[in-house]
Amino acid sequence: MNQYLQHFLYPSTLFASKEPYVVKTILGSCVAICLWDPVTKIGGINHYMLPTWNGNDLASPKYGNIAFEKLLERMIALGCRRDKLQAKIFGGGDLIAADRSAMLIGERNIRVARILLEEKNISVVASSTGGRKGRKILFFTDTGEVRHKFIDKREN
Repeated sequence: MNQYLQHFLYPSTLFASKEPYVVKTILGSCVAICLWDPVTKIGGINHYMLPTWNGNDLASPKYGNIAFEKLLERMIALGCRRDKLQAKIFGGGDLIAADRSAMLIGERNIRVARILLEEKNISVVASSTGGRKGRKILFFTDTGEVRHKFIDKREN
């Protein structure tokens, strides 16, 4: 990993680069969509918290539909072709199992990712979603590789 520039991806943000980066992020019920173009070797990733923007507030990448569109725009601006893109989906865990009033945000975030990718005919080549644990992921923008590990919620 020494030759890679590093970037930590915070919730409600996205990142894409022509330069080789390793992008790190931590996911609970949030979802990250990693897009990679095997022709240009350009990768990008988003990290969203809620499934869809309802028209109120700011149309920010906090919402899956906005985060996906903005990431797709950024990838195309960097020279990627939509018909070459591959996707990987991570996150959407149900970490608050006892509280069903959370309206299954993780599941809804996963569903939105799959619907948006299907609408744009972008194939999902890998995913690790759902479950009861969080995830730490490392995304390599130049190869499309994603390394991930499960993390337990720490009780303090």
